[in-house]
Amino acid sequence: MKWMPRVIGAILLSFSALAMARPATSEPVEIAISCGAVGVELQLCGDAVRAWEAASGHRVRIVSTPNSSTERLALYQQVLAAGASDIDVLQIDVIWPGILAPHLVDLAPHVGDAAGQHFPNLIENDRIDGKLLALPWWTDAGVLYYRRDLLEKHGLAPPATWQEMTEVARAIQRAEREAGNRDLWGFVFQGRAYEGLTCNILEWIDSHGGGNFVGDDGKVTIDNAAARSALALAASWIGDIAPRGVLNYDEEAARGVFQSGNAVFMRNWPYAWALAQGADSPVRGKVGVLALPRGTGEGGKTTGTLGGWHLAVSRYSRHPSEAASLVAFLTSRAQQKIRAIRGAYNPTIPALYEDPEVLAANPFFGQLFDSFQNAVARPSSVTGVHYNRVSSAIWRAGHEILSGNAAADARLAALAVELNRIGRRGRW
Repeated sequence: MKWMPRVIGAILLSFSALAMARPATSEPVEIAISCGAVGVELQLCGDAVRAWEAASGHRVRIVSTPNSSTERLALYQQVLAAGASDIDVLQIDVIWPGILAPHLVDLAPHVGDAAGQHFPNLIENDRIDGKLLALPWWTDAGVLYYRRDLLEKHGLAPPATWQEMTEVARAIQRAEREAGNRDLWGFVFQGRAYEGLTCNILEWIDSHGGGNFVGDDGKVTIDNAAARSALALAASWIGDIAPRGVLNYDEEAARGVFQSGNAVFMRNWPYAWALAQGADSPVRGKVGVLALPRGTGEGGKTTGTLGGWHLAVSRYSRHPSEAASLVAFLTSRAQQKIRAIRGAYNPTIPALYEDPEVLAANPFFGQLFDSFQNAVARPSSVTGVHYNRVSSAIWRAGHEILSGNAAADARLAALAVELNRIGRRGRW
């Protein structure tokens, strides 16, 4: 395998990182970690923890958790509220440090200057009330995948705006179906009623100049003309360029349709690149990646929702020092390089975006660096412990609009009332 020499070199560097973070204990202990299983997440997590086991002498047990971020958060809240020690190291969404803060260990005393190598905005995201409650594992921003071969075949350029994407998708879908490709759709995305839909909605609305649901000052901003226009456009896709089944798609369902060759465009996270280029992928060598389209109108711009996952240690862990050592190892530069090369997971360490081996494996990393660095965060900081309720209200409203069960105008007005009630009119 072409990536093997690079990965071996990175593993050797990982052992150096482990030596600096290795806990001062002579007795082997068992650490439990929750790892996701989207794409190759679970495989990469398993490989990395086995490397840590070999070097540290400790054992690691991988705990299965739901891939849905909404369901995983509910599980974590249940386990942590009970003060259970079932999971030592938690893989947490970038939006969760404020929600889970009372249950997490301050990592600063355990990891030395490890935080200094990451993007400062991500470390700031993980620092709550002066405590470093997590370390970034990988970062994300929504991107647009497209069938380069189909656009070239039909003489069409990659779209710059959502309206252009709609028109290009419709034209290719119609032409291909007339030629006998009845299963082809124009666009797939995450339309299921869950956190992934909130990410998509933020991209649509903010790209049209409609803001971020709740402003930095705590004021609810969702009920505006740009937001209504963005969601009306998205609703028009259902049954036209997107199958009605998209209303139940998460990341993997959307990827399955696109990677099987049955969609022209797909909104997803960068992890899907490595899988689309896999040896068994029907679209290998036929896919391009772009920043998400701009919205139309005066406020139109490119917007990608800030995503990514971080690692935290439960305050109920029986082995917090060893758990923190595992976190430092997994989030180190060497381990992030392995994940970037093998799985297209975006590093949280800026230096890796200049690494020739990382860029060789993921050519679009350099092209879309600004999109990753300037991705728009969901309003989890300003809404704090209320964010889960805020997001739930957003994706429920969005799903009703996409489903055709509510008009964008009336439903966004009702959503604004609900968010104001949750936030007590800005006093979150």
